Amino acid sequence: MNSILRKSILGVAGLAFTGGVFAGPIAAHAAEPVHAAPAAAVQAAKPDMAKLIPHGVQGAQSKINLNGEQVDNTKAIIAATKKAGLPERAAVISIATSLQESKLENLGHLGDANDHDSLGLFQQRPSSGWGSPEQITDPEYATTAFLKGLKQVDGWQDMPLTKAAQTVQVSAYPDAYAQWEQQAADLVAQYWNN
Repeated sequence: MNSILRKSILGVAGLAFTGGVFAGPIAAHAAEPVHAAPAAAVQAAKPDMAKLIPHGVQGAQSKINLNGEQVDNTKAIIAATKKAGLPERAAVISIATSLQESKLENLGHLGDANDHDSLGLFQQRPSSGWGSPEQITDPEYATTAFLKGLKQVDGWQDMPLTKAAQTVQVSAYPDAYAQWEQQAADLVAQYWNN
């Protein structure tokens, strides 16, 4: 073998050896298993629809397109539900109730169109002890008041939505809440982890 070829081969071998010595520890550390959460676990999973609608929807479903205020009120209901330590199902019941009562609009006094003194997202009445007009037109307060009533209903978690909502609201139209269950569940699935 000629000396130039031999020096080239030894030089390449030396570089490979030197590179292995210097890069070896770095490569060895990189090869150690990384104990990070998988990418799917980093993103919060959407709530399980079977838990959001455990009894399936009852009857024909209604749906409305929401504006910014209605989306903000949806998020406020979800935030108050989380703050109360209640599960997603409570948010579904709350949102469906608000969809029926006010279409997720924080209604003030409507004059002749008002149902007695009903106000806010849930059309709660100051004269029935729900709170002052200022309180029940605050989305967090109104939701917390509704959830307090819901928690007092034995077995609300296992009831059809319309029965749970009606037990709290005592509406003249008790079956009307059921039509909003699918949209309420879709909204909870969309915004619960935002």
